[in-house]
Amino acid sequence: MLEIIIAGGWLMAPILLCSTLAVAIIIERFWTLRKSKVTPEGLGATVEDWAARHELDQRHFAQLRSGSPLGRIYASALVNRKRSRDVIKEAVEDTGRHVVHDLERFLNTLGTIAGISPLLGLLGTVIGMIKVFSAIMISGVGDANVLAGGISQALITTAAGLTVAIPSYFFYRFFRGMVAEYVISMEEKAISLIDCIERGHVKASEHAIPGE
Repeated sequence: MLEIIIAGGWLMAPILLCSTLAVAIIIERFWTLRKSKVTPEGLGATVEDWAARHELDQRHFAQLRSGSPLGRIYASALVNRKRSRDVIKEAVEDTGRHVVHDLERFLNTLGTIAGISPLLGLLGTVIGMIKVFSAIMISGVGDANVLAGGISQALITTAAGLTVAIPSYFFYRFFRGMVAEYVISMEEKAISLIDCIERGHVKASEHAIPGE
């Protein structure tokens, strides 16, 4: 394996760096985008229980915000529950934009890796072929070792670039789809909570919230 990397030339270094970054991002996103972490089951029931016990206070709002992205959206709605529906909706949408940004963290980097890796491989191909034709101009076609070295570099870098790009692009699209599904789910849950607030199902806490 080391011999193959060396034969690929200096362009193998950025390709390997892209590979390492891609693997790190994929592992991190799989861990961060778990359903239990983004939209935990039973969170709505927990909020209803707090409301029934008149425990919608700053301590519980902080717990919601730190618990999950869905909790951040719930907290933004509940903090403004005594205000009009439009104000609540605007607060939820503003928080939702920040949540989506966090869910899509590193995905642009992964997409960039998927785009530049084959280009790096193509650059290696071009450099390898330049070496081949330079060798032909200097010594003709009689030195097979020189020709083989350039062709080998061209093929190795191309294969390495595609090996990094294909799974990177696959997981980039996979995570983007996962985030889109989470966004739809959180929108539905947020609308349901806003409807409950409007109908008075979520009552004000006994403890006054500063600024209300």
